[in-house]
Amino acid sequence: MRLPTSSLVTQTTVLVESFGAKGDGITDDTKAFQDAWSKVCSSKTPAILLISQKSYRLKPITFAGPCQSSITFKIQGKLIASPNRFDWDPKNLRVWIVFTWVQNLTVTGGGIIDGNGNVWWKISCKINKSLALIFNNCKNLTVQNLKIINSPSTHVTFDRSQNVVASRLIISSPSWTPNTDGIHVTATTTILIYGSSIQNGDDCIAMVNGANNVRINSIVCGPGNGISIGSLGGKGSTARVSNVIVDKIYFNGTKNGVRIKTWQGGNGYVNNIVFKNIAMHDVRNPLIIDQFYCNSPSTCAAQKSAVAISNVHYTNIKGTSATPVAIRFNCSASVPCRGIELKDINLQGSKGIVTTSACQNVNWSKRGVVLPPPCQSS
Repeated sequence: MRLPTSSLVTQTTVLVESFGAKGDGITDDTKAFQDAWSKVCSSKTPAILLISQKSYRLKPITFAGPCQSSITFKIQGKLIASPNRFDWDPKNLRVWIVFTWVQNLTVTGGGIIDGNGNVWWKISCKINKSLALIFNNCKNLTVQNLKIINSPSTHVTFDRSQNVVASRLIISSPSWTPNTDGIHVTATTTILIYGSSIQNGDDCIAMVNGANNVRINSIVCGPGNGISIGSLGGKGSTARVSNVIVDKIYFNGTKNGVRIKTWQGGNGYVNNIVFKNIAMHDVRNPLIIDQFYCNSPSTCAAQKSAVAISNVHYTNIKGTSATPVAIRFNCSASVPCRGIELKDINLQGSKGIVTTSACQNVNWSKRGVVLPPPCQSS
């Protein structure tokens, strides 16, 4: 009888303590982690980098490939960002923990990644854009069973990666913290995000240029800004997002539910998008498309070009809206939204509010019962 492949594979286990890590939460353990990574990355057999149940203080660190074999980065303890802002390179404040050019990587273990964001929040996250955990140019990546908290800005970023599974994540920061996106997906194709809870001060999940073949399933979101595609097309840029399915989501007290946001003057497209089986509780803007997004202190003028939005399907979405306008589709006159379908929608107002819909320059259709009825002109 042929034995399972896993029983024939020898794994190398490397402990960070073997390279001098103290794990007391005070000593800088960055070099020990770097040396331990060099060991597992050079291993010709599958390797485990084991981080035991202690607290490890780290400066910004990059775990770079390519590596010789598959790696499991097993966090059982707690990784804490250095509280000293001067440990960051002033020319690159965007990174803390980065995995780059690594294939066949699993990051797991049930531990905690603490971005120590309170060091930065008091000087405004709108200025600092430091990110807690970045996966760049990774392929065949699994990130699971972790708690990621208190990022200075975005908690987890998947950038230019392929074949990603992110699951059983608890992502948390205070609701008042600016720019603390939960998960940010950019230039990444074939990614599954499921079975996670996200509470933060910005988008629970944001998909921007190059996000393709994205599946989001079984997420609890709130507080936060909801799940967004965008913003896209800023400063006249071209953006493309396609083949996204958002399924089985519970939004609790979020600013938005499911949102598509693009700047005037951009180019490209958003198409083949499905939002389905969604429950909302006291969401301020449950369904929103905004082709006039303008996160700027000055007025953003309407322009002739815009990111085209088409084939967007909303199915089985129910719950309560905290504002009267539960459905808002604000589309461009020059590049109208097309193929917008609403099916089995029931969004009642909380606290006796009567809900309505508002839209402009949108080609829509409905199936089944849709409440509030679409769509009055704004």
